[in-house]
Amino acid sequence: MEFSYLNPTQIEFGQGKISSISSLIPKDNKVLFIYGGGSIKRNGVYDQVINSLEGYNFFEFSGVEPNPTKETLDKAIKLAKDEDIDFILAVGGGSVIDGAKYVAHSYYYEGDGWDILEGKYISEKALPIGAVVTLAATGSESNTGSVITKAQTKEKRFFRSVHSFPKFAVMDPSVLKSLDDRQIKNGLVDAFVHTCEQYLTYKQGRIAQDNYAEGILRGLITLANSVDNRDDLWYANLLWLANQAFNGLIGAGVTQDWATHYIGHELTGLYGIDHARTLAIIQPNLFRVLKEHKAGKLLQMGENVFRIDTTDPDIIINKIEELYKSLDIDLKISDYTDDKEVKEKVIPLLIKHGFSKLGENQIVDTNIVEKVLDKSM
Repeated sequence: MEFSYLNPTQIEFGQGKISSISSLIPKDNKVLFIYGGGSIKRNGVYDQVINSLEGYNFFEFSGVEPNPTKETLDKAIKLAKDEDIDFILAVGGGSVIDGAKYVAHSYYYEGDGWDILEGKYISEKALPIGAVVTLAATGSESNTGSVITKAQTKEKRFFRSVHSFPKFAVMDPSVLKSLDDRQIKNGLVDAFVHTCEQYLTYKQGRIAQDNYAEGILRGLITLANSVDNRDDLWYANLLWLANQAFNGLIGAGVTQDWATHYIGHELTGLYGIDHARTLAIIQPNLFRVLKEHKAGKLLQMGENVFRIDTTDPDIIINKIEELYKSLDIDLKISDYTDDKEVKEKVIPLLIKHGFSKLGENQIVDTNIVEKVLDKSM
């Protein structure tokens, strides 16, 4: 068990914490304030941010999509360069924060920012980022990852960099109250699958990481079971659980999976399906195809998370699927698209992106992906 663990992001958690922005960004910095659509103007977050930026020289960039596109973000890069920006403030969910990371890394690069996603350019520095979280799902506010879509080719790619850690993350649970049921339930699923990708592999003897992961999973199940009775503490727990699911801690020194995510990314890029919903579609069927390889961890999850004593991994897979159904998630690709050639499009994209072998054991090849997609149609 060998690893290096770093998480330098300062967390400001609690109601009213947006006002702390003024003490977290140097006063002499020129700030690029990046956000998505109009939701932050409707729920009062925009006004709080503007008040916190009083006295700063700042510029606004809006319109970052739920699946942030290169095409939109390239405009933000130009604005940042034209105005000699020193600091990026991302206000939104994971998509806005991911987009800010792309802008921050592209700022010092004279070529096409998409080169970062394709691994043609490895950045050695990036603009500093601060995040105000308005959606609990991805943990992007305190991790190194970023997922960006190229609308022109319908490709969805990711990159990671130690320079992507936000300097700070402001997490006010009361902001989540303005979200609709679909966004809340998507966030629950996203956090649940993030945890599973690091946990549901094979037994590795990582006692702390296993126990942390199982605690997060139990917590998310508790929230899923009470999703219709949300109070202040419910929102606070979701916001923190989603952060803990993917801030690097439970994955430290652990061999991880992520096959569900890579397949799901292609489905979102091609068909615009909500990211969390692609995960819910693919994950149970991937487990069914790989149940012999994942049986040990599935049964451990059954015992320690679902409190089920069984020797049949199918029972645990079904429990996971039932959880997603209880959140009103449609679990077939055909629920979202009439395209009959999903396999013929997804598999070549995976190969193109260097993902011909996936999973913790690198055994998820194109034949297995085809079986998973067949079960998912």
